[in-house]
Amino acid sequence: MPDTHAPAPLPAALLSALQAVLGPKGLLTDPGDIAPALADWRGLYQGASPAIIRPGSTQELAAAVRLCARHEVAMVPQGGNTSMVGGATPDESGRQVVVSLARLNRIRAIDPVDMTMTVEAGLVLKAAQDAATGVDCLFPLSLGAEGTATIGGVLSTNAGGNTTVRYGNARELMLGLEMVLPDGQVIDGLRALRKDNTGYALRHLFVGAEGTLGFITAAVLRMFPRARENEVAFCAVRDEEAALALFRRFRDRDEGAVRAFEYLSGIGVDLAVKHIEGVTLPVSERADHYVLVDLASSRPEAGLRPLAEAVLEEALEAGEVLDAAIGESEGQRAALWRIREEHPEAQKREGASVKNDVSVPVSRVPEMIRRCSAALAALIPGSRPVPFGHMGDGNIHMNLEQPEGGDPAAFLARSHDIMDCVNEIVRELGGSFSAEHGIGRLKTDMMESWRGGAELEAMRRIKAALDPAGLMNPGKVLP
Repeated sequence: MPDTHAPAPLPAALLSALQAVLGPKGLLTDPGDIAPALADWRGLYQGASPAIIRPGSTQELAAAVRLCARHEVAMVPQGGNTSMVGGATPDESGRQVVVSLARLNRIRAIDPVDMTMTVEAGLVLKAAQDAATGVDCLFPLSLGAEGTATIGGVLSTNAGGNTTVRYGNARELMLGLEMVLPDGQVIDGLRALRKDNTGYALRHLFVGAEGTLGFITAAVLRMFPRARENEVAFCAVRDEEAALALFRRFRDRDEGAVRAFEYLSGIGVDLAVKHIEGVTLPVSERADHYVLVDLASSRPEAGLRPLAEAVLEEALEAGEVLDAAIGESEGQRAALWRIREEHPEAQKREGASVKNDVSVPVSRVPEMIRRCSAALAALIPGSRPVPFGHMGDGNIHMNLEQPEGGDPAAFLARSHDIMDCVNEIVRELGGSFSAEHGIGRLKTDMMESWRGGAELEAMRRIKAALDPAGLMNPGKVLP
């Protein structure tokens, strides 16, 4: 972990002006108040900052941005601070201010007829889900950090999560954005339109830009009919190919019913059972490979239980499924999902791990898991590959856990060797080195080889056009 420097104090004129614009709740300068915002969730980075800006409105943010731009002070947007790649952490110079949108957390409008809601960037994802439920609708974006992650953060990183196979990433769930540019100008693009073919779709530049082009302050989000019927099955399967075969069986039977299809390795489930209180193995015997399948329909009598039983019976007869458990109640379904959701926390409690958020075409997922697991085990003897994730959309977290009893620091020092090992195989399979976590600070050095040439040059030109002074989240995304 890098050493930190004492933060450089803000110019007196800037500090005074910010205090006047933001009020007593909108500017934090006490080191104790700032400290929680200076480290990322994984503990990879520890930064320094003289202040946290906490605007209470879009107008306050715009005014604060204009002031920071005038004084050439760099700004680091931060939502729930759950980035896996250091995307929301200031650097060690102590000259970057953190901009938290936590106070921009209002639901501005919700329309169950138009199936849209307009919410501010600091609204926690779980609160958006609950708001949709309150009007008998569904906001489907779901991920492990949904109790902390914010709407601005999930849009800025184009988060995926568990239901991408059916509903798409965050980008597909967004209709319009309100944005503050690096010079303080405000773009009001909060249009709840399915069709709006009027020039460049600027909103899509900001989704996935990780705060390097400006601030997302509010969004119009799509809602969907809520599920009237839901079935969740946890299955022990023969191998990776059998897992994919089971996905195809469910997809071919009723593609619209598959809300999630998650692959879990035997080691990953073992760690969840070991470290997370209340997590138990729901099938009779341990296996090396599991899947969790979630079926849902807005039709109250969709027949999902007979569908699930029929598909699983076929897969059992074919030798693809070894054993399966279907949740009999909402509590049991939640317990089955918890095995999957607690994977990151279980790995954290076991020791140091290196994350590899990668994607390949769905048909290549079994080969990727096999090849990467073998290569990683050979690279660091005694280490434990823990692949898991969204098989239905080709995104697997090809993680590696440190050897038991090993030195965590020595293991983490080889992070880039580990990532390179995985990425070499992923590249051969036509995949991506970042599926849903983004680039942040961790993976900027990979951009040149993966997205170099005209593609990366176009990104740099866009950045230079919108943020010529380089004040928006510097050191992230672009090398």
